[in-house]
Amino acid sequence: MNDTRTSFMLTLKRMEAEHYTLREGEQIQDVLTLMLRYIGDPDPALRDELIYPAFYAWIHDETKLSAAELRSLLYTLLDEQHLFYQIGSEGDSSVFTRAFSSLPIALIVRRHRQNPFLNQADYEQLKDSLLRYYREEKDLRGYLSEDGWAHSAAHGADALMELVQCPESNTGVQLEVLAAIAGMLHNGHHIFHDEEDERIASIVDTMIEKELLPQQMIADWISSLALCASWPRSRNQVIARVNSKNFLRCLYFRRARDIRENGLTADMLAAETALNKFAI
Repeated sequence: MNDTRTSFMLTLKRMEAEHYTLREGEQIQDVLTLMLRYIGDPDPALRDELIYPAFYAWIHDETKLSAAELRSLLYTLLDEQHLFYQIGSEGDSSVFTRAFSSLPIALIVRRHRQNPFLNQADYEQLKDSLLRYYREEKDLRGYLSEDGWAHSAAHGADALMELVQCPESNTGVQLEVLAAIAGMLHNGHHIFHDEEDERIASIVDTMIEKELLPQQMIADWISSLALCASWPRSRNQVIARVNSKNFLRCLYFRRARDIRENGLTADMLAAETALNKFAI
């Protein structure tokens, strides 16, 4: 196993140097099989610096993987050995498998957005899986000093941002995603500090920019985030309040650049004021 892993790392380093071209006799599916095996490896050099860039290069390159191959890869990434591997666990290395399965899922969904190849049933399963993952992921650590990035909330947000832009998406999907975001911000045990709030804000910023939801629906949702300020004092309340406040600040400064959004930015300011116990 160790010999296979070491050899695989050397192969990926060589492929990176050769712009991810395959040599004679090499098959992309053989390499993908090993990438999936080691996708959550505890060594950040393998999972983050070698495997993810290979996924990025091959999924973006339309000549490398056919629609059928991308669909097959997506279903593997969504299974119980990848996105849902030991889901609910906290503080162990299983988070790397889950979080680093989210990233290639986001890339595949982006390919689908650009040139659709998933059918409606595929999209529904994708949507249900991503929302389930965002609800059930409990290990919300960001950067770990020895093990590198876990960043499950940020990686999941990247996939959700692609999901809401798919041609199959509708008002119901957008509202489900907003509910999942609120659940992540009000998670009860973790205050985000590795810019997860920026990645999460990208989802809502995209909804606003592309007018995926009526403005009033987004305004009502923004206002609902501030309701946690009136919860009984507890650690859970502090986490919900601080995460929501920081998220709204991220979103506000993006949308404040667009003078057309004066109504929504006013809603954001009002919600942030309600959440900010230091505001005078």
